[in-house]
Amino acid sequence: MLTVFGSVLGFLGVALGAFGAHGMEGRLTPESKGWWETATLYLLVHAVAILATGLSGKTGLFATGGWAMGLGAIIFSGTLYAMAFGGPRWFGAITPIGGVALLIGWALLAFAALKF
Repeated sequence: MLTVFGSVLGFLGVALGAFGAHGMEGRLTPESKGWWETATLYLLVHAVAILATGLSGKTGLFATGGWAMGLGAIIFSGTLYAMAFGGPRWFGAITPIGGVALLIGWALLAFAALKF
């Protein structure tokens, strides 16, 4: 299931990146364009990591790390995309929660790798 999840996030990352570059051209402020680009970068990087985690076939903490990354990518990137679309700036207070979930995911992967 992590493989499907990572693939879907990768698809969304490419689609949203292209939409931001072409469909939103001239509609984003420099600040909101930066949010869009950061959201896309983090979404794509973590989609690949989640995909690799799923393809590894490992379970337990390793898989939990992948799911934590997925949750983090959705929260982190989602709040940045929302703000770029004109959502309330207080979404920026939620963004670090996604960042912490990403960090937890990476830490779980490292810990699980040490156990093998």
